[in-house]
Amino acid sequence: MTRLGPSNQYLVCPQCDALYRVRDVAKGEVASCARCHTVLAAPRRKAGMLIISLAVATLILIVAAVFFPFLTLEIQGFRSSSSLLDIALSFSGGGLSLLVFLMMACVLAIPAMRAGLLIYVIAPLVFDRPPVRHSARAFRFAEALKPWAMAEVFALGCAVALVKITDLAQVAFGQAFWMFAVLVALVVIQDKFLCSWSVWNALKPHPEH
Repeated sequence: MTRLGPSNQYLVCPQCDALYRVRDVAKGEVASCARCHTVLAAPRRKAGMLIISLAVATLILIVAAVFFPFLTLEIQGFRSSSSLLDIALSFSGGGLSLLVFLMMACVLAIPAMRAGLLIYVIAPLVFDRPPVRHSARAFRFAEALKPWAMAEVFALGCAVALVKITDLAQVAFGQAFWMFAVLVALVVIQDKFLCSWSVWNALKPHPEH
């Protein structure tokens, strides 16, 4: 959700660019774009704590998924297991090293960075503390990273590749594969509960009475 104006009085629909004047949206209410029906604000009770919990779980799963076996292939009696880290290191000396680096960044590094930024921004708000330094800049960066977090795209690509190789080899899913599947689900749920409008509204300075 894009915000305009020095006093944050307006918001813009991210889909059709319709401009709306901001008003308070109560928890449980949903504010949608009148033109394209995109949800602009949907505050939920205790959503902040849920987002923090999901972000922490995401970080744990990302670290574990790097080192645990992702897939095990067995061809004519030969068995081989590889983790995501093993796959990345195997291309480190070839011409595909840059491509593998970008893939690992979009699949693991960016989701981890975004989860860390959300914890940094939302945790003080949940515990009724003032926003920490550079919270607005950190949340803006977290929102900018969202299109580049492509864990679900990687999962879909793996599914297509596995369908093609099942006739050539026996494939067994490792622990990291299931961790990654849970990770994709957690990211989707986290984005579902994250209301950008609520975060921006909590970060803006409020006049003291």
